[in-house]
Amino acid sequence: MSTKRRLHSPEFKAKVALEALKGIEPVHAIAAKYQVHPVQVAQWKKDLLERLPKVFATKPPPSVAQAAAK
Repeated sequence: MSTKRRLHSPEFKAKVALEALKGIEPVHAIAAKYQVHPVQVAQWKKDLLERLPKVFATKPPPSVAQAAAK
């Protein structure tokens, strides 16, 4: 009997990866809490660490910068 693959939203992945990045709880505890495999949590954490510097590498568009200044 086949099971359907679970699709996780980007927001859920970010929440789990940030929690893993904080290092307060071990990866296996976070995985059990959110009912995902520990390897998946480690992968999301790795992806977050690889992509995080890009957030600060580019300047935001003028419209975003103006909205933040208000």
